[in-house]
Amino acid sequence: MKTRTHLSTLGAVALAAVLAATLTACSGEGEVTDELQVVENPTAATAQPSPETGTEPAGSVIPLDGDVTAMTAVPDSGVVAVAVTDPARVLLYDGDALDRPGTEPTVVELPGPVENLTAAGDELLAPVPSENTLARITLDGNVELTPTAGGPTGAAVHGEDTLVSLRERKGVGVLDGDRLGPVVEGGLNSADDVVVAEDRPVVLDRVRSAVFEVDVDGGDVGAGLRAGQGATNVVTDDYGRVFVSDTRSGGILAFSVDPLLLRQLYPVPGGVYGMAYDSERDVLWATLTARNEVVGFDVRGGELQEQYRYPTVRQPDSVTVDSGTSRVVVGSASGEGIQVIAP
Repeated sequence: MKTRTHLSTLGAVALAAVLAATLTACSGEGEVTDELQVVENPTAATAQPSPETGTEPAGSVIPLDGDVTAMTAVPDSGVVAVAVTDPARVLLYDGDALDRPGTEPTVVELPGPVENLTAAGDELLAPVPSENTLARITLDGNVELTPTAGGPTGAAVHGEDTLVSLRERKGVGVLDGDRLGPVVEGGLNSADDVVVAEDRPVVLDRVRSAVFEVDVDGGDVGAGLRAGQGATNVVTDDYGRVFVSDTRSGGILAFSVDPLLLRQLYPVPGGVYGMAYDSERDVLWATLTARNEVVGFDVRGGELQEQYRYPTVRQPDSVTVDSGTSRVVVGSASGEGIQVIAP
């Protein structure tokens, strides 16, 4: 773990206090309501639509059949995994050969589309919400399906456990080998992704536009904080922080987890959506779907500092980065393939 640097922005304290009002998780069925409701539209935010591309994308573009729904680069392996629709599958690329003509990936067929891909050691975790299953994919293309009822959307490793966010169940499940064990519930309107920072699980609720602590051992969803007007995606860094993209308001929020506190709200206009973190260079990459751009921010200092900005393929909903090479890969959700950028 690197030495933590808290992010702060002068003048944002009052706004942050409103946007990150503490939310109390409560048990019981039905939708959760908040007295301090600041989300104007209590529905999950989605990526802003992209205009037609007017600028040639940076780097090289690899055509694909279907739309890209998720991506990840597997550390220390050089493998880049790309989830695609029509039909649903995951493509495993040799990252060093991504932009070479004639490069063919290993194709892993899946029973339904994937929203998130998570690297977990020498395998990939690929939740398939429509089929209530979690696919475990080895880097040579073998797949094992684990029944995971409740609409699995995201996955993370917490010690020896595998955690799965369950959108329909409104909780976080703990896998016990090849079956779903306890589910931590309470206070969520939706469970759309789960990450772990400083050994502390955090779940993203897109409907409430908030992040919540998850006490796995205690079986409880803890206190939560508002994450803007339309939180959509979440990623962690090596300083124990959790970054959330607020697509509706146009910003990136940075939270610490010990305790859960909002440290910064940084304006990022243009439909900020997908995010990925380069652990070697401490660069946070974020896609701007309303502008067909991807931006790289240095996160080492007191506030985000823009270092890179590139034009992308249309509808750049997904992004990943290979920390070993700094290679950035952007995925199009409108059938324009994947884009490889060497900053």
